Amino acid sequence: MTLKSTVPHFASLVIFLNIQFPYLLQDCKFCWTLFKVKQKRAVFRKRKPFYTVLDCFLNRVRTRPDKPLLVFEGREYSYQDCDKESNKIARALRKHGNLTQGDTVALFLGNEPRFVWMWLGLCKLGCAASLLNYNIRAKSLLHCFSCCGAKVLIVAEELKEAVEEVLPTLLEQKASVFILSKECNTAGLQTLVDKIEEASNEPISPELRSNVTMGSPAVYIYTSGTTGFPKAAVMTQERIWAGTFYLFINGASSEDVIYIPLPLYHAAGFVIGLHGAIQRGMTVVLRRKFSVSQFWDDCRKHNVTIIQYIGETMRYLCNTPKRESDKMHKVRMAIGNGLREEVWRSFQSRFGHIRIVEFYAASDSNIGFINYIGKIGAVGRENFYQKRFFPHALIQFDAERGEPARDSNGLCIPMPQGETGLLVAKITTIAPFIEYARNPEQTEKKKIRDVFQKGDAYLNTGDLLRIDKDNFVYFQDRIGDTFRWKGENVATTEIEDVLTALDFIKDACVYGVKVPGTEGRAGMAAVTLKSGSEFDGTEAFSHIASYLPSYARPQFIRIQNSLEITGTFKQVKVKLVGEGFNLTIIKDPLYLHMDKDKCYKPMTMNYYNSIITGKMHI
Repeated sequence: MTLKSTVPHFASLVIFLNIQFPYLLQDCKFCWTLFKVKQKRAVFRKRKPFYTVLDCFLNRVRTRPDKPLLVFEGREYSYQDCDKESNKIARALRKHGNLTQGDTVALFLGNEPRFVWMWLGLCKLGCAASLLNYNIRAKSLLHCFSCCGAKVLIVAEELKEAVEEVLPTLLEQKASVFILSKECNTAGLQTLVDKIEEASNEPISPELRSNVTMGSPAVYIYTSGTTGFPKAAVMTQERIWAGTFYLFINGASSEDVIYIPLPLYHAAGFVIGLHGAIQRGMTVVLRRKFSVSQFWDDCRKHNVTIIQYIGETMRYLCNTPKRESDKMHKVRMAIGNGLREEVWRSFQSRFGHIRIVEFYAASDSNIGFINYIGKIGAVGRENFYQKRFFPHALIQFDAERGEPARDSNGLCIPMPQGETGLLVAKITTIAPFIEYARNPEQTEKKKIRDVFQKGDAYLNTGDLLRIDKDNFVYFQDRIGDTFRWKGENVATTEIEDVLTALDFIKDACVYGVKVPGTEGRAGMAAVTLKSGSEFDGTEAFSHIASYLPSYARPQFIRIQNSLEITGTFKQVKVKLVGEGFNLTIIKDPLYLHMDKDKCYKPMTMNYYNSIITGKMHI
């Protein structure tokens, strides 16, 4: 056969493959990138001592010392600046906090350069960091500090009052509590800024972290749980690398500038954003809090090329008044999760064809997906590499019983392709499930055993997903006792405890309900009143605001005569969730959270219609 005769056959083969497997080349390219990451991590494991992200940072300091690592509120901090500042912090904490290798320090800070320097300084001492959500208070704050075995708490000056509330208990536990200020008149609170300024910025000896291995705890990141208190997911040095490579996998380079308006106590901002930028040698534009009005101005001012988001972020941006400058920026990629299909289309139409990289992952999970194709609405794509090394499945879930459905042999039932099911991922040496800190009960509860074979063990992600015929993955819903609102996971049991502390509430059942035009689910509580008591909307508002952060406060409170429970005394939420706050169905008294009036007001049809049509925002 001549060369001339083979050309049409080759062309036909290419056309056939393109029709039958339209994403084959992209799948192969993505899998090859994953293979390269796998090889890099294998090299890191073999190095003695284990090659950490800190080592990567120190390499960047040597090779590009003057390049900005952080840009924050008008100031630039180079890689070398951050290295020196973290040296000072490490020395101050070692001397005044009596820290040694293996200790854990809790950081109760907002987004600021010191957050990054603290983390790097702790790494240099071989210590782990516990990243506390700065919205938590009282018992939740004490629980989060204690459950990871922390011995030192470092507090931002603006969070002083929150810590003073629990300071006596912390001191009873012999904790050292430092506040980031030069002066403080509160007994038991030690100043830290003065001690840092007095310390040397000379390099820290690697011997102080010589015992760090890939299995050493690096950071504790908290996730809401059914206990009502957040659970501390242990992220080892090895696991940190898994998230750090997200930017590399998606084509980020050292020339990119990433904008992080997300809180650093979340894995998205801390691991994917900050650590990913260090791995690539990039610059991070860090913002204290997300600002709709300043978002694009920041991007233009600092030549941002990559932005991080959660679904709500994009919706807020799309809801702002249109400007002629909407497409005047250098942003080429947005990476995050929780983006609805209609917001996705609206965002790209208005702000330019920015590449959207949606992903699915969790700090306490052993499975993740990346939408490297850019399929609108999908959270990822299932490919042959993932199926081979990270076995997973969608199984049938019994919503009424709140557990996986099983067949006559006691095994779980896989869902057919295209149907919604509970995502479970096999626990293996390659895809382990690292336990929750000091919480064996919740660690075991996260596992499902005897899934497809007697004796096997899978991780219960708690999420309902759907995988279509083209292997694209779509997030459908959450199960269990948490829901997501305003970009935060909300634990229902914690809210129920707060509600039942009110004198007039007997029992409470908290759940999330869909609200048109918003991401996630708004909090709603069905409650029963004590005999002879009446609901007081003003007192309820004041009490709830005192104990819960804004995102966890119920937006609706429904008064019922009794709460339905199952034979095993579990609250039945399915019907309540289905009815939502629909006044055309609900005949019970219903109250609406009114922030400007600082009370819960009776829900009216006018309020209901305004919420449904989007005229009223909650």
